Amino acid sequence: MARVHVAIVGAGIIGCLIAREMAARRPEASLVVLDRDQTGCGASRRSAGTHIPRGATARFRRMTEYSHDYYAGLRRARPALPIRALPMAVVADAAHERTILERYIPAAAPLRTDTLPCRVTDLPERSAAWRISGGHYADVHGLTRALAAELRPRVAFREGVEVVAVDPSPTGVTLRLGTGETLTADRLVLAPGPWTGHPAWAALTRALDVRVKKIVALHLDEPTAPDDGAVVFQDHDAFLLPLHAEGHWLYSYVCPHWDVDPDTVGRGLAPSDLAEAAESLRVCAPRLAGRVGSARVFCDAYGPQGEPLITGVAGAERVVFAGAGSGFGYRLAPAIAGEAADLLCQD
Repeated sequence: MARVHVAIVGAGIIGCLIAREMAARRPEASLVVLDRDQTGCGASRRSAGTHIPRGATARFRRMTEYSHDYYAGLRRARPALPIRALPMAVVADAAHERTILERYIPAAAPLRTDTLPCRVTDLPERSAAWRISGGHYADVHGLTRALAAELRPRVAFREGVEVVAVDPSPTGVTLRLGTGETLTADRLVLAPGPWTGHPAWAALTRALDVRVKKIVALHLDEPTAPDDGAVVFQDHDAFLLPLHAEGHWLYSYVCPHWDVDPDTVGRGLAPSDLAEAAESLRVCAPRLAGRVGSARVFCDAYGPQGEPLITGVAGAERVVFAGAGSGFGYRLAPAIAGEAADLLCQD
């Protein structure tokens, strides 16, 4: 029976950054990342990868600031990584300026402007706009795989290997794998993305009150220009993002459908999805209402307070849960990884 210091279940952006953090903090530790799919092929593959430097709560803003600085450091150290800075503006009712100034982190430096950083939409009536510094978007799938490639000399990756049972004990955590193998870890990190209810660990995560919500983002058949930027509709929790490499726009809005199955939800748009998304688009960017061509459909895990959960698991002291990104998994992944590593390094 193989034994490692830390096993991480989930090879998405959060799981890979936890591995990266632990490799830096504990160079002597043996680390393994397991995923039943390939690296970065779950929620990370479907993510819009948008970094909007804001947070609705003090904790959220602290996590955003940490992650903002982390990604800035990554871009400086490895400029070839698929992280692209872009102009960004936030649109809101003119009376909501105080909210904008409170919720955006200091590095965002909101500044009133009369123009939007794109040609495809106009400033709505009775609205104001603020230019935001520090926004970016990433190819999260590509970034995750690039980080994993950097880690492979130091970290074992077991792709296509499903964990079918988790047995915690006072001395370690035993994982039974779909290959027939057994692996024991001193500590286990569950970073399963929206698969929080997987039978192997459902008994461990049930008390966390995590729910899974559908996420829909429209792909708009409108070309992007090289200098186009993102527009955030603060009052509607929506945004327009130019996907320059793909040559079209993405529109993200709040999909209201809860308690979905991550293994089936991504099979395509439902009529209700299209109707809800199109109505939101007509409110925020009516000039684009006729440009809906396709979409990306998936889901994410949400914590009970709408914020990530990084916590030890009751009754299983050697297990840490790190996730419930609540739609912000990419944006907050470095902070989630840092907090998870803090828990792992308490011993």
